[in-house]
Amino acid sequence: MLDRPALLGVVRSATARRWVGPSAEVERLGRAIAQTAGLPEIVGRVLAARGVEPDQAPVYLAPTLRDLMPDPSTLADMDVAAERLVTAVRSHQRIAIFGDYDVDGASSAAMLHDWLAALGIAATVHIPDRLAEGYGPNGPAMQRLAQAHDLILCVDCGTVAHEPLAVATKAGAEVVVIDHHQPGEALPAVTAVVNPNRHDCPSGLGQLCAAGVVFLLLVAANRLLRAGGTGAPDLMPALDLAAVATVADVAPLTGLNRAFVRQGLAVMAGRSRPGLAALADVAGLSAPPRSVDHAVVLGPRLNAGGRVGDAALAVRLLTATCPSEARILAAELEAMNVARRRIEAEVTEAAFAEAEARIERTDGACRLAWAAGEGWHPGVVGIVASRLRERFDRPAVVIAVRDGHARGSARSVPGVDIGAAIAAVCRDGLLSEGGGHAMAAGLGVAADAVEAAMAALERRLAREGEEAAHGAPLTLGIDALVAPSAATPDLVSALEAAGPYGQSSPPPRVAVAGVVPQGTRLSERGHLSLRLAVPGGGPALSSIAFGAGANGLAPLLEACATRRAPVHVAGRLEVDDWGGRRRAKLRIEDAAEPV
Repeated sequence: MLDRPALLGVVRSATARRWVGPSAEVERLGRAIAQTAGLPEIVGRVLAARGVEPDQAPVYLAPTLRDLMPDPSTLADMDVAAERLVTAVRSHQRIAIFGDYDVDGASSAAMLHDWLAALGIAATVHIPDRLAEGYGPNGPAMQRLAQAHDLILCVDCGTVAHEPLAVATKAGAEVVVIDHHQPGEALPAVTAVVNPNRHDCPSGLGQLCAAGVVFLLLVAANRLLRAGGTGAPDLMPALDLAAVATVADVAPLTGLNRAFVRQGLAVMAGRSRPGLAALADVAGLSAPPRSVDHAVVLGPRLNAGGRVGDAALAVRLLTATCPSEARILAAELEAMNVARRRIEAEVTEAAFAEAEARIERTDGACRLAWAAGEGWHPGVVGIVASRLRERFDRPAVVIAVRDGHARGSARSVPGVDIGAAIAAVCRDGLLSEGGGHAMAAGLGVAADAVEAAMAALERRLAREGEEAAHGAPLTLGIDALVAPSAATPDLVSALEAAGPYGQSSPPPRVAVAGVVPQGTRLSERGHLSLRLAVPGGGPALSSIAFGAGANGLAPLLEACATRRAPVHVAGRLEVDDWGGRRRAKLRIEDAAEPV
């Protein structure tokens, strides 16, 4: 993007970014898409910027499972896993589900639990306690489950858990792993490992989260049930779980994942799952859900139990059938989320200071932003790593050190496979455990080896060719210029219809040029509310800049308001229904004075 002129001449904004608009080719394709599909030109441009060709627009705008569903048998071990699961159902064997404590793990476990319940099987669900058991299968838990069950299904974990799974098989239980995390050099010796990221898996479905893989397993199992003359549960109600997991796990919203999220949002709008309906209510979501709600509203609340409280709470909520019970569980998760935010704020402040000092010592040349702290709560390191990634625009690791051992979480940027990099450092013996997927991973290391391990990870990222753009200005991609008068609810609806948005398909960002801030008001939490007026008259655009008190936006916008000076702003349009009046609103992400 550095070969294009700076949009509106902005080479260094309030957040130190260079604004870049769409390329000439994107503008050309955008016009073609708009004409072919009968869309506003800005929507056509958004689709073109996301790699959509004019003839692909209809399928992209209306992704369906019928068009995009692959044959589950293309995944390695899928047929073996489906047959073993169906055998267990037909024989009424005792089944346990071992899941991860995040949204993907909880959704995967809930999906399997509900499918089995519909067939009359009451499965045991075990979600490990983050502090007491750590991530993934552990020997004591697998021993207990194996002694009481015939089949253990490990979801969103297990691909690298050789020793704990060996404990289960030695105790007499069969184990099936349904996962998506990066594997090691060898797979565990179990009945089946269904993981599209296996080195020998030909499916090409590595973009799926675990819940997506579980959904395909149930499609395969239903096929076997019907072939044997047995009725099969309806899988459409499970699409809400596939959707919330796909977005919360930062899976790319392309291909099958788009269909999962689009169809899952429709299921969620019907409020048929008491747990998600109760969680939406406690979070204050009154409008039909959007993909961003999964990421920033529902996801953190579902994660809260696993981070700072009862790890099994999310699964209990997602599998609840009684609305009153669901409301109680949702209230518990909300309280835990409040506690999580308080802990997160404290760790974030300390991690920012440490990471920033380290980056300054290298004059910004380092490829990795990382921080480690004694006594930091391990339940928030993943969120704080996401904050570091956003702040410093590079892969980030945050590590909690306790009792001589350290556990950390990593988050990455597009184009850098952090899971593979951490797995490589683990194979080199510098980490005691580690792995994940392209955008997120976890690790374990001795407290006195943290510095050496992070130095090795830094070298690994440098060798694998992460773009050396961190000495150059950061860029802010903008899809289109919009006049305040054109920012209407109808335009927002048209842009929303081109969603869902998320990883690999970011929500559209627009710029508004030469507007004058009015009525600025900074809240106690650092959020700046204001109106953007057009010199010479016309309707003002209602706007808000979250976190403006900490990112440099508030001083610029308030100064321009005082001087009545124009400013360029960039952000994302949304609809504000407050007070029963429907209007467009700009969520400001950046600003710059005209040059």
